[in-house]
Amino acid sequence: MPVEKIAAAYIRVSTEDQLEYSPNAQLAEIHKYAAVHGYVIPDAFIYMDEGISGKQTIKRDAFNQMIGMAKRKPRPFDAILLWKFSRFARNREDSIVYKSMLRKQLGIDVISISEPVGDDKMSIIIEAMIEAMDEYYSLNLAEEVKRGMTEKARRGGLQATPAFGYRVENNILVPVPEEAALVESVFHKFIAGEGLSPIARWLNAMGVTTHRGNRFENRTIEYILMNPVYIGKLRWNPSGKTRREYDNEHIILSDAAHASIISPQIWEAAQRRMAEVKARWRYHARPLSGHKDWLSGLVRCASCNRTLIFTKPHYWKCNGYAHGSCHTAQHIRDETLKSMILERLKHDAASNARFAYRAASPRPEVWSDRNAYTEQLRQIRTKLTRLRDAYLSGIETLERYGEIKAALEQQAAAIESQLQALDPPADTKKADALHRERIRSVAALLESSECSMEEKHMAIHSIVEACVFNKSANSILLTYRLFTT
Repeated sequence: MPVEKIAAAYIRVSTEDQLEYSPNAQLAEIHKYAAVHGYVIPDAFIYMDEGISGKQTIKRDAFNQMIGMAKRKPRPFDAILLWKFSRFARNREDSIVYKSMLRKQLGIDVISISEPVGDDKMSIIIEAMIEAMDEYYSLNLAEEVKRGMTEKARRGGLQATPAFGYRVENNILVPVPEEAALVESVFHKFIAGEGLSPIARWLNAMGVTTHRGNRFENRTIEYILMNPVYIGKLRWNPSGKTRREYDNEHIILSDAAHASIISPQIWEAAQRRMAEVKARWRYHARPLSGHKDWLSGLVRCASCNRTLIFTKPHYWKCNGYAHGSCHTAQHIRDETLKSMILERLKHDAASNARFAYRAASPRPEVWSDRNAYTEQLRQIRTKLTRLRDAYLSGIETLERYGEIKAALEQQAAAIESQLQALDPPADTKKADALHRERIRSVAALLESSECSMEEKHMAIHSIVEACVFNKSANSILLTYRLFTT
């Protein structure tokens, strides 16, 4: 009696499978094949990805779990059974890499139970032809879907989530009375002269949120004011997201079956004012000199922790307030803010107070340097693993493998040294003196007329981790970066 072999079953369920072949039916056929050919499939080795495209393996959790299990020693199973090769991958590059690794490196066969290809040399050609046809089918299907969506858009069919002010019933937008009233108010307030940010703050103050549960910002209000859905039309871009390019040549604008919320006259008035407002918009992340200011990206709002941005003629203002998501303006003159920071630097350089050392970033929503370096190391190690797999699969030559491996290991060594530098020094008294000298030199550089704006920007950012401005207290809080010799 032949010795039974262990197999894993992989099933990927996509939309077309609901019509073509159900997942239960696929698994039943795989079990039948296993019984006839001497395979045993433990329940723990049944892997299923539901509603997942076969174009990319990175999004398929069960597939990646199966590959991870296959790499274990000793070999957990002898084969992977599929209903079709298209279940494994519809991307020939992924298919070649993973099949080569499984078969040549791990000794695990990949078998399609409904597409027998044999064991001779011709099986290589047959399997490659099947995979090429699967990839062609996938690409052709994407084109057909896009053509269908384009035609639906031209006929005014709904194929997007409902805009604020509407819900969906029987695939048609229906106004939500409470939200529709707010949409009308937004248009009337804007036409009457109110800005985008004040309107956003008005909605936020009432506790209103978007359909995704987010607070309103000026860009959210802009989207509402420029969305033709409110006059009974639907807009769709078959080339991808519009990204606020509302005059994009690819956009399809069609009459739809849903009821309007505002009149065409109100719509036109809002569009005229929007054109005027956009012509006057002059927000900049840096002064108009053409050079990055040394304060750019450094100072944050004490209320919302967003950065302060430069606005004409000479003010720094909270970016969150400018976008309607912060209730505190935190605006301050450029000269005043720079003077406060310079005075603080000089005071800290001359003070005998001890520094308090900590490696973590003071801003909870921003990764600390330690976490950033750790993530970089993880990515490099992943690249080294993939490089090794590519070499063992015959994709990379030994010479090329050695060159890339050496470069990646050099990067890893440099990052590890940066990680070591983040640890607080043992001799803090000596480190304090070193910090004061560095702060003193940066303060002198900032006051120098001979240094470029870029040099000043690099200098202040090299020693300051965070600068928080609080207008109500008329104060700034500096957190310095840890550095070593």
